[in-house]
Amino acid sequence: MQAAILNDSIPPGNNYEKAAFRLWYPDDYKTISGIIVLMPGSNSDGRDWINDEFWQSLAQKHNFALMGCYFTDQEHMDMDIEYYANAKEGSGQALLTSLSHMAEKSGFSELSDAPLVLWGHSAGGQFNYEFVCWKPERVVAFVVNKGGIYYTALAPKPARDVPGLFFTGENDFPPRIDIIKGIFSLNRRVGALWAIAEEPNAGHEIGHTQKLAGIFFDEIIPIRMCKKISDPDKSYALHAITTEPCYAGSFEAKKFIRMTDELRNYYAVSWLPTLKFAEAWLSLIKNKPF
Repeated sequence: MQAAILNDSIPPGNNYEKAAFRLWYPDDYKTISGIIVLMPGSNSDGRDWINDEFWQSLAQKHNFALMGCYFTDQEHMDMDIEYYANAKEGSGQALLTSLSHMAEKSGFSELSDAPLVLWGHSAGGQFNYEFVCWKPERVVAFVVNKGGIYYTALAPKPARDVPGLFFTGENDFPPRIDIIKGIFSLNRRVGALWAIAEEPNAGHEIGHTQKLAGIFFDEIIPIRMCKKISDPDKSYALHAITTEPCYAGSFEAKKFIRMTDELRNYYAVSWLPTLKFAEAWLSLIKNKPF
């Protein structure tokens, strides 16, 4: 398969030192429907993640591009805190500015406002969450994956309406687990369309989270995406989630059931959008193949 690869960088900003990006899309694309954004862990270079055949296959299925990201912090007092993860302070705009540059370089003008699917690990998941809180209208779905430092507790209502998948690792650093579970529970209590999955026997590694996230995105993208009537050849809008049925998953009970009105805002259950995803979610938390 022949593919185009474009590179871009943005000058240092308010909350980051380096912001560099790499875009991938097949040469035979006529238009680009959206972008899967790949965000690595703390101060790491994720630009080569665009070469991962797993993500390339998913992107092609939905006519998406891939964007690999590389952010680093400026030197500060406590480098265990990733300032660049606070997307609203400048790093989020750096990503959007780069997409505008990529639109000009590629000739695909739709990249400037294309919907985003956010995958990340550790600090990458932190960035994803904060980006959704800042620009929920741009995001199809997102992943929070075993990170530890977050700037927003209660997400705005539009962000709570963006489908999200949160991961912890059974053997990860306990404060990371507690923080992610706390954010999840707080927002689920007010109806966030989010799921949480703890991976058995896993620490802070990616583990099997990529596979479950891929199923999540594969199920959500067709539900959320629709062509804009005003520009049917290029731009896309996002549907609000209204599909029924959906499912409620209990990590403690290791089961899921059909969602009920009583469970829609219950902090302790996951929102599972489809039967296929619910079955995969259950397999992961039970440590079974899926």
